[in-house]
Amino acid sequence: MKRLLITFIVLPALIISGEISDQYKANAERIIEAALNNDKGFERLAELCDTFGPRFTGSPNLENAIDWILEQMENDGLANVHGERVKVPRWVRGKESLELIKPFKKNMHILGLGGSIGTPKKGIRGDVFVVNSYDDLEKNAEKADGKIVLFNVPFTNYGETVGYRYGGASAAAKAGAIASLIRSVGPFSMNTPHTGGTAYVDTVKKIPYAAITLEDAAMFQRIQDRGGKITVKLKMDARFLPDSWSRNIVGELPGSEYPDEVIVLGGHIDSWDVGQGAMDDAGGCVAAWEAVRLIKELGLQPKRTIRVVMWTNEENGLRGGNAYRDSHQNELENHILAIESDGGVFSPEGFGFSGSDEARLMVKDIANLLKPIGSNFIGDSGGGADIGPIMKEGVPGMGLKVDGSKYFWYHHTHADAMDKLDKNEFNRCVATLAVMAYVVADMDERLPR
Repeated sequence: MKRLLITFIVLPALIISGEISDQYKANAERIIEAALNNDKGFERLAELCDTFGPRFTGSPNLENAIDWILEQMENDGLANVHGERVKVPRWVRGKESLELIKPFKKNMHILGLGGSIGTPKKGIRGDVFVVNSYDDLEKNAEKADGKIVLFNVPFTNYGETVGYRYGGASAAAKAGAIASLIRSVGPFSMNTPHTGGTAYVDTVKKIPYAAITLEDAAMFQRIQDRGGKITVKLKMDARFLPDSWSRNIVGELPGSEYPDEVIVLGGHIDSWDVGQGAMDDAGGCVAAWEAVRLIKELGLQPKRTIRVVMWTNEENGLRGGNAYRDSHQNELENHILAIESDGGVFSPEGFGFSGSDEARLMVKDIANLLKPIGSNFIGDSGGGADIGPIMKEGVPGMGLKVDGSKYFWYHHTHADAMDKLDKNEFNRCVATLAVMAYVVADMDERLPR
């Protein structure tokens, strides 16, 4: 109690009285109105997705999309527009197939997991053994030996279930499996497998790893429970090529009084090699870009610089986020706040925030300006994969929170396409990002660490 009392005594009166939201009410209303009555951002997002398709690390699609974005940012009149080179990995999916041989013939829908090795050219034929957890596999290791192990793990939440995607192949190989499959990490499917990254343990033999649909995983479980035999043939051409160069994208609205103090706002421009990467994460990138473009168009020049960053290689390496930290290491003391949007651009609810207690009170006051569009929530913690490296260096972080009820339906699938997004929801995300970034950038007081 004593510690809390001291905290409130030393806080500026501006935070206590709510004067931040009072001071910026008019400009916040202008930003929100402009965002809600705007077509450009959503149309630009569609053009990006429809012109370049999926933007996988190391692909021409990604680099061509980066060229286009840099050109468009220049046309918007943003300052300091440039790409910052990043050496990235190149994993190639190649051709892949899974044929069900017994109990009946079927060509199955699969997606190899990023980073998986391939099969021999003739493929791998074997019987499938279904397990429901790592404990289940360990208890039945003798049954897994020489089999193709399927992890049929129900989706609870992404953070928990994705552990089977990362570590399943090595766990199965340790039990003697010749290949591994996983029920796609998601709660819903329309015969749509989910890809995503996997990893191997160096001391365990590497075996191929692919995702199958929820429907097929459930079928395999039923067949096994009845005592039936499941035989499949897996073929995967997956392989790594030598690393290549990509770029983080940077564009700015310079600050009028403290241009060296920076608010970072963005998402990751790479996607998996399926679908359009519309919600993961072209939507987050374009929403951040559009937020800054709208602030500029309204003639609002904040005291501090707002920097749009679109990071490369988030999906299968995080080299963009790490490279940004390394190349801007000497500036991080003047990075006031980093905001990431990488959860889809569905109906916005607010932000998660990680920072000091003093800063949290200020951010909550700013969030009051977002009540008209229902995105005024401030959660206990926030951030993102790409801003994680600079947050570890002390930069406060925020992650845009949206209605996530359908995000993992489409995440990392062929179904991540523009038709899943709604213009009004996207525009509310733009407004939410713009108001928060603008006010933090323009306040007389620097957001305290």
